Amino acid sequence: MTFTKPDHEFIVAAGDAGLRADAFLAKALPELSRTRIQTLLKQGSIRINQLPAKPSVKLEEGDQIQCSIPEPETLQVKAESMELDCVYEDGDILVINKAQGVVVHPAIGNREGTLVSGLLHHCEDLSGINGVMRPGIVHRLDKDTSGLLVVAKNDLAHQSLAAQIQDRSMKREYIALVHGIVGEPAGIVDVPIGRDPKDRQRMAGVGDGKPAVTHYRVLDRVEQQTVLLCRLETGRTHQIRVHMAYLGYPVVGDPKYGRRKEALPWPGQALHAWHLHLRHPRSGEDMDFYAPPPPFFLQVLTGLGAENTLKLLKSQQKDSASLNK
Repeated sequence: MTFTKPDHEFIVAAGDAGLRADAFLAKALPELSRTRIQTLLKQGSIRINQLPAKPSVKLEEGDQIQCSIPEPETLQVKAESMELDCVYEDGDILVINKAQGVVVHPAIGNREGTLVSGLLHHCEDLSGINGVMRPGIVHRLDKDTSGLLVVAKNDLAHQSLAAQIQDRSMKREYIALVHGIVGEPAGIVDVPIGRDPKDRQRMAGVGDGKPAVTHYRVLDRVEQQTVLLCRLETGRTHQIRVHMAYLGYPVVGDPKYGRRKEALPWPGQALHAWHLHLRHPRSGEDMDFYAPPPPFFLQVLTGLGAENTLKLLKSQQKDSASLNK
């Protein structure tokens, strides 16, 4: 891209020598996220000593840094009226109980009917940090995973929530129904996740992947399935689905990592983001949100006699309803 007149200029002081360019700029421009800075570097919007800079370049004392921040692109995503299950909303954040079957953000083949389209119709403002196709989106859920998702309504909220995911202080717990009887009462899966070398459309546990950690606890063992409470320590693509399949207990109904023949009829995978804990980006208040699984999921759990799971869900329902009034 053409480098225009810089919006910001810096001279690297002795105390900052040796820093990576992206680390220096994250400190010099706190209003921009690290992801946004790296994007600008890759676009050629940042130059060091008149030359395009790479994120990893180490700075030297006296280096001249120029930043040209382009105007936001015109959003091409169409706002659409959509029934949103809003669990909580204020001026900074919006917590949604996403329905199964809803795609979070537009992509090839899914330009319309996404959660982003519904959010644009619902909200006047959303954070623009993640670009024009993902306004306000801090984290995501797969199309056929239901449950809680927090959306940032401004950049301050987005930066705070992203930092909570990064430092692992945001807590995300899922109810998962998996094939097989899990023997141990609890466990941790610490297996890196990356693209499956045999199928680039799938993720897999691979040695050179990104670190991925899932904690799980058995809630019920029913017939030939187990109900698990899974907590994400990291948030990789398809993480719980990949990790459970890696252990030999694939999520029921999972079309990508599950069994070819399902004993239970299931519209997508039996995975629900049940509990979300976060720190409010402006007030600093600790907040907990709960959302029961969809009616079909609850019906199956009841039919299987998953008493501990149903008791856990019921125990939080009253507290959550009181919090979200």
